[in-house]
Amino acid sequence: MKIMDTIGFLELNSIAKGIEVVDYMLKAADAKLIMARASCPGKYYIMICGQVAAIERSMEVGVELGGRYVVGELVIPRINPSVIQAINIGRVPENIRAVGVLEYYSATGSIIAADFAVKAADVELLAIQLGTGIAGKSFVVLTGDVAAVKAAVEAGAAGAHDQAMLINKIVLSNPRQELIDSLIQ
Repeated sequence: MKIMDTIGFLELNSIAKGIEVVDYMLKAADAKLIMARASCPGKYYIMICGQVAAIERSMEVGVELGGRYVVGELVIPRINPSVIQAINIGRVPENIRAVGVLEYYSATGSIIAADFAVKAADVELLAIQLGTGIAGKSFVVLTGDVAAVKAAVEAGAAGAHDQAMLINKIVLSNPRQELIDSLIQ
């Protein structure tokens, strides 16, 4: 899968400030808006992509303007595009052999963990849920064979360790289809 340029993700705990910040971020440099939306509990998520220098400049402006409302930020060069595709857009591949889940207190944790996981093992992201309706928590759901899922979950947890608080992580072998369907709705 082709690697994108760079993404920037900013998490704020004010919706109004988030709306203001995204406008300034987009005006600061040549960045493409991937997502800007309100979420639970009163957070605002902004995701942009582009060349490294442009994303760094936009993020610098966003963090400065966001000030005390910024609760999470990250810049990931060469992000795997499946991370972007999996954010709140789930899909079910055939023949699921194992499922791994990483749960975080912030959206930034799940994005970082998902990128580390897909780069570490032959797994496919099913979904990344960013805080909507789950009190600001987030989680990553991935699949592959059991060994790959175990390796990806460990790599994701280790990769996000310094930047986000992990709540829990699990690996299930041969999950029931009803469970899979419920995870990606």
